[in-house]
Amino acid sequence: MDLQLSGKVAIVTGASRGIGRAIAMTLSVEGMKLVLAARSIEGLEETTKLCQTVCLIQAVDLREPDAPGKVVSNAIEHFKQIDVLVNCAGAAKRGDFLALSDKDWADGYALKFFGAMRLSRAAWPHLQKTHGNIINISGIGGRTGSTEFTIGGSVNAALLNLTKALANRGTKDGIRVNAINPGSIATERLQKRIQNYASEHNVDEVTAAEQMAQELGVSRFGSPDEIARMVVFLASPQAGYCHGAIIDIDGGQTRTL
Repeated sequence: MDLQLSGKVAIVTGASRGIGRAIAMTLSVEGMKLVLAARSIEGLEETTKLCQTVCLIQAVDLREPDAPGKVVSNAIEHFKQIDVLVNCAGAAKRGDFLALSDKDWADGYALKFFGAMRLSRAAWPHLQKTHGNIINISGIGGRTGSTEFTIGGSVNAALLNLTKALANRGTKDGIRVNAINPGSIATERLQKRIQNYASEHNVDEVTAAEQMAQELGVSRFGSPDEIARMVVFLASPQAGYCHGAIIDIDGGQTRTL
């Protein structure tokens, strides 16, 4: 199926590893030119090697208020247009609510929420010109509270609300806005959790992964590629009637309506 993305331009944040890298690679297969943003220049260079199209690397800290605007202006200067914005950057500290500091909370919001908000605001006029779209990578923690994920869950919930609000504005401005909620995806971050579980329960990592999946009520963990394929669909005209959608990709872990 021709997704009609060839030659278009996408900004992908968090593109130095994990889900962000998989998204960049999959958009590249469809012929999209890419603006890749993350803090790690080494990770971005590695992602670029894995892509098939032209990539503009932006090694920036999106927690800095001016950084998102610079990413957008550099994208316009280099490619002259923006068709898709994928907000994928951001991770929040896990742990006991009473042990999490104000700094931990501020850091959790600074990248994933405020980075996405500022990028969306800066890119909006350019997306209007191309009738483009925004895809926010949030997480199922935004729908189901967890005692060990108070920061991340709160940030994800805020990003989902922002998605709905921007979609409401986008109806008038001709910009589609959607969100994806990944569940437990096999990334470096999840691997560290598996290692910690294995150590705490005195089992090997394979057993730890199986037991963790069982406790979550899923048959297996997901892969970054499975998130990336949904991003490509949402970015394309094939998803032209998907607007304000929040899509769970979590192997059935979320059971609430």
